[in-house]
Amino acid sequence: MGRTAKRPLIPLLLIGGGILILIIAAASIFYFSRGGQSVPGDLPNQDIPYPNISRADLLTAKQAFDSNQAVFVDVRDRMYYESGHIPGALSIPLSELGSRVGELDPNDWIILYCT
Repeated sequence: MGRTAKRPLIPLLLIGGGILILIIAAASIFYFSRGGQSVPGDLPNQDIPYPNISRADLLTAKQAFDSNQAVFVDVRDRMYYESGHIPGALSIPLSELGSRVGELDPNDWIILYCT
């Protein structure tokens, strides 16, 4: 009579646990790579310095640019602006924004960007 080979339970549990950890890690990477949003669209205003100021997602900003509906302001330092910027964007470094805000028309749709 032959002996029945017993499969050790511990290696199977370790393999199953490892697969579960990989699935959770992949789901987390996917979720956080999208900014933690489950649905594309309006960005949440939580944990930002000025929650009452609306934010424009990339598609909305692109549409505003294409239709010339907004003024784009690059708030990076001048050398970064000079290395490349949105065509037609104004350069007002963030450190100067408070003193130069009068240069902007409050009736315009103003989109600030830094990258």
